[in-house]
Amino acid sequence: MSDSTKMLTALVRLRGALQGAVLPLDLPQAEEERANRLAMIDQLEDYVIPRLTAIDGPLLTVVGGSTGAGKSTLVNSLVGHRVTEPGLLRPTTRSPVLVHNPADAEWFGQDRILPDLVRTDRSTGDTSTLQLVATDKVPAGLAILDAPDVDSVEEANRILAAQLLAAGDLWLFVTSAARYADQVPWDYLKKAAERSTSVAVVLDRTADEAVETVATHLARMLAARGLKDSPLFIVREGQPDEDGLLPASYVADIRGWLDALADDADARGAVVKQTLEGAIRVLSAKTFQIAAVVEEQGRAVRQLRDDSDRAYERALTAIHTATADGTLLRGEVLARWQEFVGTGELLKSLETKVGALRDRLVNAVKGKPAQVERVTHAVESGLEKLLLEHAENAAEQAAGYWASTAAGRKLLESQERDLDRASRDFRRAAERLVRDWQDGVLEMVRTEGQDKRSSARFLAYGVNGLAVALMVVTFSATAGLTGAEVGIAGGSAVLGQKLLEAVFGDQAVRRLAERAREDLDRRVEELFAAERARFTHVLDDLGVDPRSPELLRAAARRVDDLRFAAQSPLSSGSE
Repeated sequence: MSDSTKMLTALVRLRGALQGAVLPLDLPQAEEERANRLAMIDQLEDYVIPRLTAIDGPLLTVVGGSTGAGKSTLVNSLVGHRVTEPGLLRPTTRSPVLVHNPADAEWFGQDRILPDLVRTDRSTGDTSTLQLVATDKVPAGLAILDAPDVDSVEEANRILAAQLLAAGDLWLFVTSAARYADQVPWDYLKKAAERSTSVAVVLDRTADEAVETVATHLARMLAARGLKDSPLFIVREGQPDEDGLLPASYVADIRGWLDALADDADARGAVVKQTLEGAIRVLSAKTFQIAAVVEEQGRAVRQLRDDSDRAYERALTAIHTATADGTLLRGEVLARWQEFVGTGELLKSLETKVGALRDRLVNAVKGKPAQVERVTHAVESGLEKLLLEHAENAAEQAAGYWASTAAGRKLLESQERDLDRASRDFRRAAERLVRDWQDGVLEMVRTEGQDKRSSARFLAYGVNGLAVALMVVTFSATAGLTGAEVGIAGGSAVLGQKLLEAVFGDQAVRRLAERAREDLDRRVEELFAAERARFTHVLDDLGVDPRSPELLRAAARRVDDLRFAAQSPLSSGSE
């Protein structure tokens, strides 16, 4: 594999890593790095990768610069006839124009430089279109691209100008005596110096008396900003002819310099190599910067996920405790249970032998379907209320955690439905959960009693009552009760335990209670998993891949390794 093929493969992987590295959270530096990331992807697709696959293609000279600097007039004058329309009114939005020799037409097809711009042979107002103009006035090996103003008040023009300049081998940067010190053009020239882009500067529309002063000052500014080796051309102020062209003598120096580049393959190759290598070097360096910001995004996502998880874990723990420590054996549930079993009489029978207790239990339970129904409804109501209360608390806490950070607040604001409340269908889901759990408890009792022949008559009358007793036993611990409730509710739970043991035996009761508890916990966890998922889905939809930082660094390191190997005198052309 040749060195250029290896580098091409590495750059394609770098592009893939950049495409997969999203920065959705509003964290420090995120906005700047979002713009950098998109610009880097564009440069890889618009210039670096296409240029590497066509290293011997024509030299693409992008003419860019300030508003009103006379770029289009300069391009027309260099070519020798009108190929691009000067903007008489500002801002002028039109398709960029690429002028090339007919022999070089194949180099500028849709799959080459700037592949996302649609090709056309006429001027349009569409900034997503590239107008191609073939003319013998431009020598083979050279192409000239007229770009919009870098400081245009029209955002589409500014974005396109940046994209076109990043796709050029050579910048012919045009300014004027009136605008040469403006900040925006110098921001672009600074970027060109940082990435070693080949630049020539044209001081356009300069009055004779200002040439020496302005040119001297401009040259000092270029030297101070790392561009001292950039050619500086002066175009004197003059009146274009009826075709919009300046006298040929005004642009002769620029035209001669460009023709010399077109005629000298080595010089042309040196310009391409300088710009291409500089672009690759800066892309690699910036990738490490983006990796650090992407890593911070990953940490923020993990923190937000941990925060919402913590709120729901607390809710599950609280529910588990409340359904196991006797909390549900208060109030309505306790009153209805006492009505059903006749607590006072049955507690007096706890010391009698099991057989006698069984008879009294049969008498107590038999014929009380209304009381069974009331206990069942009380359990339903108590559990549903408990679940809804903790679902609301968990949502409020999770949203509160998120709202404590700027990134989390932005996520909450972007949601169509409020995340700080339980979901709209939670109440119905909770009601369904409780009914299904109660049905499961009833089925456990019915199945367990099938082999109890001695209890057949009792089961025929009391299966629903036994199911209610099993629910009470499931909620039987007394740790959450205080004062008189301990004796009352605790005694009621013991009564349920004795009732069940009288029918099934103590081992079976323990097994049934464990199964009922596990079934309830499982259903509650599934219900709250759906609530928690409202938060996790928001984070998942951000698309932040925890692998992205390392993928970015690995891709950048590979590019650097190939760059350094190419610079080494011991490097070879193949493996």
